[in-house]
Amino acid sequence: MTDVSVHPLWGSLALDRASEISLQDQIIHYFREAISSGRIAPGRRVPSSRQLASEHGISRMTALEAYDRLTAEGYLFSKDRSGVFACTTMPDTFFLRSAGHVSGLVGIEGDLPLNAMPFDPDWHRLPLTPGVPAIDQFPWKDWTRLTTDVLREQPLDALHYGDPRGEPLLRKAITDYLGAARGISCTPNQIIVVGSSRHGVDMAARLLGLPGDEVWFEEPGHVVCRKLLEATGLRPVPVAVDQNGFDISQARKHAPDARLALVSPSHQYPLGVTMSLERRIELLGWVQGAQGWIIEDDHDGEYRYSGTPIPPLYALDRAERVIYVGSFSNLLAPGLRMGYLVVPKELVPAFLVMSASLIPIMMQLVLARFVSDGGLTSHLRRMRAVHHQRRTLLIEAMERHAADVMRVGEAPEAGMRIVADLIPSCHDVDIVRRAVEVGVHVHPLSPCYAGEPQRNGLILGFASTNEEHIEPSVRKLAELIRATR
Repeated sequence: MTDVSVHPLWGSLALDRASEISLQDQIIHYFREAISSGRIAPGRRVPSSRQLASEHGISRMTALEAYDRLTAEGYLFSKDRSGVFACTTMPDTFFLRSAGHVSGLVGIEGDLPLNAMPFDPDWHRLPLTPGVPAIDQFPWKDWTRLTTDVLREQPLDALHYGDPRGEPLLRKAITDYLGAARGISCTPNQIIVVGSSRHGVDMAARLLGLPGDEVWFEEPGHVVCRKLLEATGLRPVPVAVDQNGFDISQARKHAPDARLALVSPSHQYPLGVTMSLERRIELLGWVQGAQGWIIEDDHDGEYRYSGTPIPPLYALDRAERVIYVGSFSNLLAPGLRMGYLVVPKELVPAFLVMSASLIPIMMQLVLARFVSDGGLTSHLRRMRAVHHQRRTLLIEAMERHAADVMRVGEAPEAGMRIVADLIPSCHDVDIVRRAVEVGVHVHPLSPCYAGEPQRNGLILGFASTNEEHIEPSVRKLAELIRATR
């Protein structure tokens, strides 16, 4: 039975306002350590964000955002009208930080091994960072206007706790957008607003799997998602990805009794493969016959530059066995920290138990208007052109300056990154560590393999890098690789 008493140790939190570490990060560090070490036992209630803000003289927003991140990382969970509690299953040590270092695997795309590197929160601002859209093109004018409109109206509902599933206006806007842009038919009641796509994957995994269950998982795949599954007690089974995407025949061979699969069919991470229509139909046939579930991670599928768009699994599913995971952080800016789930009607009551949207209501209302007014559609249309140009410049720069050290295959049809194999006999992790020192941030490919790495390469982003910085950054990276071999 869950202990509903607040743990007494929370009062030992001491915030240093003179520190270079933000108050939000200090709160997060405190609860991570206290929960992971067992000083706050699993299932114990922690103070509400309002109580935490009042006792420590901080803004409610700071407390809410800290709890949102802790919830997304799997340390806390909320119960409607009951409070916030320490999770009973802890994340793996890849989330823990200590003395300026981090253990294990974290990062924008979750595949950068930082355990041997000083932690620098400014890495994501460096050129060639994967997984970040063109935030220099953020629609500030429209966003400012909509924010002003919302604040001028002084909506009283925005000052209350709000709907734990997310604000109704935002869920309605998401429903309309998905119907028009992705061919997904759903109702606002099926939408759950979450802090990030990772938060959505974690929530779905906890509800649909039991400890010890096998889960089909892409190989190579998203490291953080694999760690999230492991942290819930599930057993990810690596399934090879080929030119047609996730190989269902291999999945049946390696884990015939599995009833849960986590896939990214629109734009697979990290290889960028699009799952063929035949494979999608085959996967849906499996899930219906097994009476299992598919978690479809579609966090950057809207950024597509060539090829014929294929409907998401959710849009093809007639048995209602797919949970769709989307993200506004990848579409607009990672700082929004906002994603969403579309869940089958049958699962809505179960997901409501774990729903606890901690995203500020004002932010949700602004985003709702941005989406419903057509701002998101217009922005994505512009960003496809910007991203396409930057992708072309990156590939051309690599052909001119790095053809002897990096081999790039076909240009990706979607997404915000490319994968390049290293030609010299140098390890991708070593290159990544040294690249940061010369002002370039790329990710290694080999840690994306759960088993023996089949490829040694780099994951390079193009979307967030200004055009004038792409070629110089490629030259730096190529020179570094030549000096390393």
